Amino acid sequence: MTCYDTSHAGRPEPCRGGALWRRTLRIPMRDGIRLAADLYSASPEPEATALPVLLERTPYGRRERRGSDQDRGDVPIPRPEDIARHFTEARYHVVRQDCRGRGDSGGTFVKYLGEGPDGVDTIDWLRKQPWCDGRVVMTGVSYSAHVQAAAAAEGVTGLAAMFQDSGGFSSAYDAGMRMGGAFELKQVTWALRHAAQSPEAAADPVLAEQLLRVDVAGWFGAMPWRPGCTPLRHLSAYEDFLLEQWRQDTFGDYYRTPAIYGRGFYERFPDAPSLHLGSWYDPYVRSTIENFTALRRLKSAPSHLVMGPWTHGHRCETFAGDVDFGPGATLDGNLAPSYLEFRRRWFDRALGRGPEDDLPAVQYFLMGGGDGRRDAAGRMRHGGAWRTDTQWPPASTAPVALYLTTGGALTPAPPTAAAASVTYDFDPRRPVPTMGGQVTSGEPVMTGGAYDQNAPDARVYGASEPYLPLDSRPDVISLTTPPLERDVVVAGPVSARLHISTTAPDTDFTIKLIDVHPPNADYPHGFAMNLTDGIARCRFHRSYEEPELLVPGRVYEIEVTAPDTANRFAAGHRIRLDISSSNFPRFDVNTNTGEPEAAARRTAIATNTVHMDAEHSSHLRLWLEGGADALGSSS
Repeated sequence: MTCYDTSHAGRPEPCRGGALWRRTLRIPMRDGIRLAADLYSASPEPEATALPVLLERTPYGRRERRGSDQDRGDVPIPRPEDIARHFTEARYHVVRQDCRGRGDSGGTFVKYLGEGPDGVDTIDWLRKQPWCDGRVVMTGVSYSAHVQAAAAAEGVTGLAAMFQDSGGFSSAYDAGMRMGGAFELKQVTWALRHAAQSPEAAADPVLAEQLLRVDVAGWFGAMPWRPGCTPLRHLSAYEDFLLEQWRQDTFGDYYRTPAIYGRGFYERFPDAPSLHLGSWYDPYVRSTIENFTALRRLKSAPSHLVMGPWTHGHRCETFAGDVDFGPGATLDGNLAPSYLEFRRRWFDRALGRGPEDDLPAVQYFLMGGGDGRRDAAGRMRHGGAWRTDTQWPPASTAPVALYLTTGGALTPAPPTAAAASVTYDFDPRRPVPTMGGQVTSGEPVMTGGAYDQNAPDARVYGASEPYLPLDSRPDVISLTTPPLERDVVVAGPVSARLHISTTAPDTDFTIKLIDVHPPNADYPHGFAMNLTDGIARCRFHRSYEEPELLVPGRVYEIEVTAPDTANRFAAGHRIRLDISSSNFPRFDVNTNTGEPEAAARRTAIATNTVHMDAEHSSHLRLWLEGGADALGSSS
């Protein structure tokens, strides 16, 4: 029997705009908790017509308008009822649900970890309703993509398709919560922001005021945090899950739970169509691409990948940070008339209601090709164009090694010197500031996107006057190719194999791939555009399951992996790699003491060395269109 919110007496409410009706549901979970949801239908009697159900589960308020719902760049953000109407008119029912402990739903919110069972129970309940034809399609952005993978990893029945936009964990340890063993501090800014919007804060004006007054930048300078000594001290549920995330630094049972480890449970995922939408300046690049490639390999149903040049969920914008990619960069107007229409067409195709599956397996935006000048909005015109392919990395690419030299060069020629290295001091009290990148939910201390690494300013947390280029720091090793004689296309994974030694029992190494534009009248110093960056925590050099401290002075070989990217390095540009030992506040800072970062109270300066000799040939690995021939004599 359908269970409706008694405040509405089981009766539908007409939504403004006409031809849309909403009922509030209280959907029971296996533990007796009921989660609030809205059913949107084109008729006040949805039971009269059984249709596929589009399900979106969200912690952000099922009736709230969100920026990630942007449909087209030239119109206001649609309301939930406007979104629902688009699909009910196409003969779908729509259900939007508050996650446990958020909005009007019962229970206690624990980020990520309980979403699998709740998703399964919700889908099971929906399929039993007379207005559902047995098919449930999950859709949504970010957290609403994570919950899809969580339900799929539980082996849910009746999940007919998934549209994962900017999320869906393949492994939260590798992307989203940690990277290379380091903790992603967007988890901290997310917790602070959403604690202030929690049901607990809504019910307690004093708590709400306390959370609104948190000096986020100040608290970031007081890390690491300890229980009861955090800005979340008066909201224990949020403090508890955040500090637990931080403490869990090894890859153990915590990270192997299905909700955040799709990689371990792909065999349970339904053999159903899936679309994976992401962007080059999104924290979930690696998850998005891995989910696509794994499901395409393991399942008979089609999987599709779409990667744009945006920041998290900003598919209707032409820019990311201080860089613009041109009018062809948006999803709306290029891949479809609008985001809603893009989704509707895909849903129809996935359920056999539309044309045969003529959608390319891969659609990706290749950044680059612009004139490098400043536009009217003050952004650098980098340009770019959409491409299609049958796989990722693209079939035309192959991996190429560029070797590091002590003279600051990147070259395809392996080193021959018997001894060569670069050494610097890494002081955790003065970390290299984060300047753009694959960041979301980081405000007010960090912002995602592409920025000129030559020109930090007051917007950059941790930067200080006279705002010199980041490569001027003594703890940054910057290596470049000569100016390229021809365009070079990079599209695929990015990593660096480094031979390192240190005076510390533990330390970090970071990498950043940069497209160096030559000087012009608008940018006399040139424009060093960040593309992707990664980090490796050295105590995990052998295993993420069993950390092992370093022996000072011993040389170790480590792999530093950055999320994939796609960029055209135009003739006259340089390919640049920056190496250092911190990227804060994107990642927590290694104290160099060997203590877990979440509990440490002291720091030490580490003297870190990158070896670049014949026996220890440190190198950058890129996927180049045309392979090694792409470089010609440029390098």
